[in-house]
Amino acid sequence: MRRGSDPSDEVPTGATAPDATASGATAEAAHETSAAGDASAAAGPASVDAEVAPVSAVSGVSPEVASAGVTDVSAGVAGAPVGVTDASAGAADEPAAAAHAAAGAARATVEAEGEAVPAAAVPAAAVPGTPGDVPGGVPVDRPTPLHDPDPYSTPPYGQPGPWAPAPPVQFPATTPAHGTPSPAPPRAAQAPAAPPGHPTPGAPGPTPGEPTPAAPSPAAPPAAPWQNYDPWAATPAPLHQTGAAVASREQRRKRAIRVLVLGAVVLALVSGGIGGAVGVYLERTGGVTDVELPQAGQESEERAADSVAGIAARALPSVVTLHVKGSAGEGTGTGFVLDGRGHILTNNHVVEPAGSSGEISVTFSGGETAKATVVGRDSGYDLAVVKVSGVGGLKPMPLGNSDNVQVGDPVVAIGAPFDLANTVTSGIISAKERPITAGGEKGDGSDVSYVDALQTDAPINPGNSGGPLLDSKARVVGINSAIRSADSGSDQSGQAGSIGLGFAIPVNQAKRVAEELINTGRATHPVIGVTLDMNYTGDGARVGAKSDDGGSPVTRGGPGDRAGIRAGDVITEVDGQRIHSGEELIVKIRAHRPGDHLALTVERDGKEKPITLVLGSASGA
Repeated sequence: MRRGSDPSDEVPTGATAPDATASGATAEAAHETSAAGDASAAAGPASVDAEVAPVSAVSGVSPEVASAGVTDVSAGVAGAPVGVTDASAGAADEPAAAAHAAAGAARATVEAEGEAVPAAAVPAAAVPGTPGDVPGGVPVDRPTPLHDPDPYSTPPYGQPGPWAPAPPVQFPATTPAHGTPSPAPPRAAQAPAAPPGHPTPGAPGPTPGEPTPAAPSPAAPPAAPWQNYDPWAATPAPLHQTGAAVASREQRRKRAIRVLVLGAVVLALVSGGIGGAVGVYLERTGGVTDVELPQAGQESEERAADSVAGIAARALPSVVTLHVKGSAGEGTGTGFVLDGRGHILTNNHVVEPAGSSGEISVTFSGGETAKATVVGRDSGYDLAVVKVSGVGGLKPMPLGNSDNVQVGDPVVAIGAPFDLANTVTSGIISAKERPITAGGEKGDGSDVSYVDALQTDAPINPGNSGGPLLDSKARVVGINSAIRSADSGSDQSGQAGSIGLGFAIPVNQAKRVAEELINTGRATHPVIGVTLDMNYTGDGARVGAKSDDGGSPVTRGGPGDRAGIRAGDVITEVDGQRIHSGEELIVKIRAHRPGDHLALTVERDGKEKPITLVLGSASGA
């Protein structure tokens, strides 16, 4: 079919969007056709005959063409979806789009009547917007659109001006539960197709002699995403548009590191707190189980012979404790066994309270107790010998040699300080030949003892008197006799105790005296036969002006007289050792035996003169 005489006006049936756009249909015809289509759709399927005339009249088709049959109309309707599809694909010509919309409306009207429309070519007079729109083929002027086309196709008004299609009416529906997907929108009801052989009234039939083209498949309706929006539908993914900047990978990595470090610090603090609490609990409670302290196993009781333990083990069986009672008082002291016959050596001041009628009890280290009697005693040497009877198994204490003792040698003292029997202490020899005097409580000097003593720092206390001072071989080298206590102005109070200044009678002197006491009951003292001035304060020992009975201070025919000593002479040295007082001279003389030779230095009239004499003998008290 041709339109006019120009070959470009030929439009085949089922033309695509570009062909429809180039058809040159006027805007007015498109507008009218669209209005007619809407009116037909609104009328419904009441009467097919009523629909034909309005469609033909509005479309500008002559009654003759309209009465030719519905075949032409169905052919025009069949081409309508192509125009609609092309218009939705973005056709620029607005009148052509309106024309295709009118054709689609006509097709919907025919289908609503329930009759099938065979595919046929649409006559030129049935296509709006062509010179055949009005009788005589006179073109209709198209008004200029009020607005330019929208280049962005903004929904829902994707077309320019007042000719844009109105948005579809949305009817409220039941809102699904939150989180469930919205149901698909219902599809538009399709009008029943006309049965075969019943053409739709008012539709132009096919032109005789032309082949009927096949009806194209209807295109899918354009997507309208705003129609399917459901504000209650579950979101496919979490929303991240909170207004904050999205962290980069480096920032996320640093944040993760900070979180890990903070977690480690918190874990360390919690662990430390728990550990500290557990430690405090275990420390206070001693643990969760019973305490079992470590302990060394059983060892041999043997000790080195020269150790304190070894010395004590050998000496203790020979040490005894003495308890003395008498009219003059009572006291406690120590002694040691001299021989197997029961002789025991101790200090004179230990047994002195018993007198001639007192009681002396001896207790051995094993606990045995026996009565003892005094064999002999000497106040000048502060020594005494007692004897027990009826006791067997006695172990005598071996005697050493005090001349062999050197300052610094280790010593062990055994005694009963404050009646604590078998007490062992140890120390060293602090000094030798220390002149001391002890006693003197009577006031007449008869109880004063002069001792050329061994000084020791081994603790010696009251009750140690008469006990042995032993060397490293458990031999007696001294008899503990005296201590130097703190002065009365010191911090100590009560009974005097040791301050590390103990004194012992050398065993060489004690041996001689003990032998004399055992053999004769009395001890002899070496003398030089002179009377000393004990009030002299100068250096040395001065011979007095007269004796105690008013006679000559030098005993006639005595050792001093024979050596040439005179009244007023000052003795400054004994055996080459300087002396500073009369007590020192007596101590040096008592350290010898009677008959020993003694070398003296005598100062007379400012001149010193050496002399030698032989010591005499005097009976002790």
